[in-house]
Amino acid sequence: MVGVVREPRLITSLTNDTVKSVRALHMRKERDATGLFLAEGLKFIGEALDQDRAPRTLLVGMEARPHPLLDRARDATWAAGGEVVTVTHPILEKISRRDNPQTVLGVFEQAYAPLSDLTPDTAPCWVALEQVRDPGNLGTIIRTADSAGCGGVILIGDCVDPFSVEAVRATMGSVFAVAIARATPTEFLGWRETWPGSVVGTRLDATVGYREAAYQRPTLILMGNEQAGLTDALAAACDVNVKIPMRGRADSLNLAVATGVMIYAVTDEA
Repeated sequence: MVGVVREPRLITSLTNDTVKSVRALHMRKERDATGLFLAEGLKFIGEALDQDRAPRTLLVGMEARPHPLLDRARDATWAAGGEVVTVTHPILEKISRRDNPQTVLGVFEQAYAPLSDLTPDTAPCWVALEQVRDPGNLGTIIRTADSAGCGGVILIGDCVDPFSVEAVRATMGSVFAVAIARATPTEFLGWRETWPGSVVGTRLDATVGYREAAYQRPTLILMGNEQAGLTDALAAACDVNVKIPMRGRADSLNLAVATGVMIYAVTDEA
């Protein structure tokens, strides 16, 4: 039996409906309405495929060079019922809002893990973030959590969208590998009561150094907002609050850096 030969659809108009809908994914309102998000670059597409996540729409620039991973991405998109389209360089620029856009873009379905489905004992460390505001910080934390083998990242309260273009870029593909959950403060506090290991927060007014604390695995690291830090209510829910000492003139670390320090302090514990 002869297989069906598929060909991508060619789009050259900047006003094409597909171009408009993909470009609109820069807006949170559109991402929330569609449950979709945009990922840029063949590396990102490959990370998604490795996690069995096929694009809903795969956009390939006319200047894209042949590559086995690109062939795999096309086949996976078609196999999942998605669409593959070939687009011009000006369309790539318009969608990505960059002068030097990636030649391969993918539209994917968002995936949140229900809080009740998280299994703490499957990883030595987990991260919870309260009202994180900066997409670059969130994306970097997701990437760091992936690098250190953390179980997942839990977003508490009104946090920045982890599927914004800026946050996804900062994950470098780890958005497909790390479980991401959402919870209200009340939901989180109720779920925290069942946590089998240590829950540790970071506060500037803490008296225990982060190297001095004893962490029982699995350890849940709780980090606060970039400006205000951890609220009193969530700090009170921690088994211990610790501080990272400042030895220079700076009075605090960037949230992503501080979270990275804590993640490796916990995961490097014997």
